[in-house]
Amino acid sequence: MQLIATTAFGLEKLVVRELQSLGYEPRVLRPGRITFEGDAAAICRANLWLRTAERVVVCLGTFAADDFGLLFDGTKALPWEEWIPPTGAFPIRGRSHKSQLTSVPACQRIVNKAIAERLLEAHQVASLPETEGTYAIEVELFENEASLLLDTSGVGLHKRGYRKLVAEGQLRETLAAAMVTLSVWNRDRPMIDPFCGTGTIAIEAALIGRNCAPGLDREFASEEWDCLPSEMWHTAREEARDLWKPPLEQKIVATDIDPKVLELARFHASRAGVGQDIHFQEQAFGSLSSSREYGCMICNPPYGLRVGTESETKQLYQEFPIVLRRLPTWSHYVLTAEKEFEKIVGQKATRRRKLYNARIECTYFQFLGPKPYQKNIVPVATPATTPVTSAAASTDPEEPAPVFGGLHEESERQASEFGSRLAKRARHLRRWPTRRGITCYRLYDRDVPDVPLVVDRYEDALHIAEYERPHDRTPAENADWLDLMAKTASQVLEIDRRRVFVKHRQRQSGASQYSRLSEKQVKMVAKEAGLQFQINMTDYLDTGLFLDHRLTRQRVREEAEGKRFLNLFGYTGAFTVYAAAGGAASTTTVDLSPTYMAWGEENLQLNHLAGPTHQFVTGEARAYLASLPTKPLFDLAVIDPPTFSNTKRTTSSKQEISDWDIQRHYAELLESLALRMSPSGVVYFSTNFRRFKFDEAALPSYQFREISKQTVPEDFRNQRIHRCWRLVRNNPEP
Repeated sequence: MQLIATTAFGLEKLVVRELQSLGYEPRVLRPGRITFEGDAAAICRANLWLRTAERVVVCLGTFAADDFGLLFDGTKALPWEEWIPPTGAFPIRGRSHKSQLTSVPACQRIVNKAIAERLLEAHQVASLPETEGTYAIEVELFENEASLLLDTSGVGLHKRGYRKLVAEGQLRETLAAAMVTLSVWNRDRPMIDPFCGTGTIAIEAALIGRNCAPGLDREFASEEWDCLPSEMWHTAREEARDLWKPPLEQKIVATDIDPKVLELARFHASRAGVGQDIHFQEQAFGSLSSSREYGCMICNPPYGLRVGTESETKQLYQEFPIVLRRLPTWSHYVLTAEKEFEKIVGQKATRRRKLYNARIECTYFQFLGPKPYQKNIVPVATPATTPVTSAAASTDPEEPAPVFGGLHEESERQASEFGSRLAKRARHLRRWPTRRGITCYRLYDRDVPDVPLVVDRYEDALHIAEYERPHDRTPAENADWLDLMAKTASQVLEIDRRRVFVKHRQRQSGASQYSRLSEKQVKMVAKEAGLQFQINMTDYLDTGLFLDHRLTRQRVREEAEGKRFLNLFGYTGAFTVYAAAGGAASTTTVDLSPTYMAWGEENLQLNHLAGPTHQFVTGEARAYLASLPTKPLFDLAVIDPPTFSNTKRTTSSKQEISDWDIQRHYAELLESLALRMSPSGVVYFSTNFRRFKFDEAALPSYQFREISKQTVPEDFRNQRIHRCWRLVRNNPEP
């Protein structure tokens, strides 16, 4: 008989391959339809073994049908009685494409009538009670040709029987099996799914690795049919059980950050009989690593459609090259609906294939790693738990580079020049800690043109920031390059590599300049001028203590005694600590960030300076000033604002967006402050906006003097790191 395996678009060749392995000769009839010939046993074997097909149907007949009469006659001519008993139910589905008979309900009624008449006549009965067994029929009209199909599967073949509980965004079992089949994974290679969810990919891989027929533990509609003896199904199942392979020697690793879905995954794996073949673990993608070689990472990460948001998804995808470089010999397979995935990760996939996850059009990106027999890969320095490899470092010129990462030939030269410059600067500043008591200072600021880094020393730790600059490295290669520079700095300065912290600094705008980079919370206490400051080396772009304002802070300390001090855009309150240490009568610190305000209070407590005279206000600077009466409230103030920011502020009537642009708004802010400053009160105003233009005419309430040369410390090669003015409030007219 003629059988047809239906499948999702894009998986036809996989179904062909599966049918060939069963001993049949299939051919693709059209997209989603693979036809093959077989006997009744083929129905049983195909239903049990097909992993990527959706259904197995019997094609009872195909004929021309461009009107209802031809459809009725052609349907009635088929031997329905050989399949359907007089008590069988025969629900009818239908579809029409590029045919004159476009009304599917009308076609269903015609087919139903034709089959009923045929069964009544053939079985010589007066009625068809439809009480025993289901024989689902599909009438398919394609280009004026009708095909009458009898569904042998019942529920779709993706229903393996092991998944009884449902979670959000689950992957179909047939698609998961296809993803594994399209990879180079086999039972002898390691495998990781870092976004396992309820475990579908890992379970399907384990079933493939153990050669388990996916339909072994479920029932099929045709098992109830008298035309397919139960002995035939028993024989097919016995054959499938005999072909089971022993447990996997290398367990599949499946991780996720959600403990609830991991519970479902373990439950499903146990029901599928492969619980012992998979290790489920609660773990974030950023922690992914493995000491094993030549494995496969196969995953279906969030798309930002059904699970997660678009911005969260993009941020996650940006992590991929940085994380996957830890697996230099692995191949990586990612299914996503994000069409710009290659652009986000910074490199092209080896192969890509269009697939559909339910109705979502996706691409299966395949990044192929080196083959297992290539054993001469030489690791290069990296702090990651798994070494990264470099084609340039290999003794075999034909040896392939890792998929993600590696070093270019000029990297060693750059590291050498960087190290030499660091060593020279370190010798120059070596006596600062003992003679001047300065333990936090700048060591390097883009001194070597093609090593655009800034290196600051904080006690026994280094903070390295990379400035955004065009280069020809992929994101993963650049991460390896940064690791090499960090290792160089660690060795030259004899600082533990674990105390070297690297960040990528790019142009910031809006709220992003205050956003968290990580959640590692590596904190330490830094000392400056006899004071202590809590700094965070990992979680934000800056540490919490701007070293370029070391001298400005000392000026504030020297002038603060008995003064009422205001710190607008207070950040972590370093200026406030200096003012309090200088004997300020009171301090007020204002910033939009509750985190920074809490941080500032911690800094005061760290120096035993906290008290009721020191106030921290979470709010927008202009709104705060506007809320104050216009009378002398402050004697000394510091304003060190960001260049730009976009924030939401709440007024009594509505919530509105407050844009801050230092060039447009600084004069308005300073003049508003003047109304609250005492006569001859001092304001220190600073900015790091390089194109800033100070308009003297816009500030009639002050006398002013630029003091930038006196406030930029000598360890800063860039003497334009900031500009600073000292403004003195004019005595108001009587």
